[in-house]
Amino acid sequence: MGEPGTHENYPRWTVFVCSSVSIAAYAIGALVIHQLGIVWLLLYLLLITGLEIRLLRTACVSCHYHGRLCAFGRGKVSALLFRRGDPRRFADRKVTLKDLLPDLVVALAPVIVGVVLLVLEFHWLILVAVISLVVLATLGNGYVRGSLACRMCKQRQMGCPAERFFARR
Repeated sequence: MGEPGTHENYPRWTVFVCSSVSIAAYAIGALVIHQLGIVWLLLYLLLITGLEIRLLRTACVSCHYHGRLCAFGRGKVSALLFRRGDPRRFADRKVTLKDLLPDLVVALAPVIVGVVLLVLEFHWLILVAVISLVVLATLGNGYVRGSLACRMCKQRQMGCPAERFFARR
């Protein structure tokens, strides 16, 4: 049993909602990037895959949820691919803006590309995609992290470098 107000394993519906926001953003981003050509799409997908593997290999292995169902389902996936790390290392990690840059590229590149495409030649599909990406990155991600994932996270109570980074003023 987890601490009061936390999950030892997140409910499957939470995992579905949290993962859906990420997958939808990746898919819409891929749709926009694909407008540049297949090579750019493959590079974008390779970047996403690399970032996900890096997260599973470096952060998830030392997280309390390794082998458990975290809000995004990555704890179970990480346990299938990598051995458990040292849980003390998770809380000791320091997150910097440099660590977040690749994630920002994944999020911002399709928006920037979409805006440029809209300026060059307007398409409703691209406009809807860009608006959807902005909504997912702001409202969707804010809801998922603020109401579903982080608020109920046992690792957050034990020490979370991302929370420390974003809580700074």
